[in-house]
Amino acid sequence: MTLGQTLRDAEASRRAKRDPALSAKMDAATDELAESGIVDNSLKVGGQAPDFELPDVRGEPMALSDALKEGPVVLSFYRGGWCPYCNLELRHLQSYLPKFEAEGAKLIAVSPQTPNASLSTTEKDELTFTVLSDVGNKVARDYGLVFTLPESLHGMYGNPDGINLEKDNGDKSFELPVPATYVIAKDGRVAYAFAHADYTKRAEPDEVLAALKTL
Repeated sequence: MTLGQTLRDAEASRRAKRDPALSAKMDAATDELAESGIVDNSLKVGGQAPDFELPDVRGEPMALSDALKEGPVVLSFYRGGWCPYCNLELRHLQSYLPKFEAEGAKLIAVSPQTPNASLSTTEKDELTFTVLSDVGNKVARDYGLVFTLPESLHGMYGNPDGINLEKDNGDKSFELPVPATYVIAKDGRVAYAFAHADYTKRAEPDEVLAALKTL
């Protein structure tokens, strides 16, 4: 099953169980984000990927420029381990890791979570690729991906007994990146770009693999 179909099935199941009033709030926030033009202003194919250095789950720094010395990079921005759609995407990427590596590529995932929260995600999803912490969304901002959740959803994402962005991200900003995936060639050029205002939409790993094969 494709990642897209898996995500559609997950969304249908969750929507069937969710309070319709909450779904309406979430849909309105997604529509507002799409209308903001954030995707149109994000990094595009042909652009130069901004370099960065971020800590991994053990606190060890990794720079994009260092990774590119060894080959192309598949760079995936996700919201956090609390997001079921992100976890489905990460698991699909994990299943494609051998195919990416066969093309000489390194897979790197980035979220605004702290290293400790990222470690929990890595362990839960049994990830063997690099996961980096972009606390404060500094790198995601350079890629044009950052937005602030509307106040109507702060209660949902600031629940001490549920999704708690302040705890996971280490700040009170309620900022998140829109989901995005890039294939970056060794020279730093973006060969493939996917970003979507709807958090239930993600890049298909087959499309990512096809882009790698063109390099």
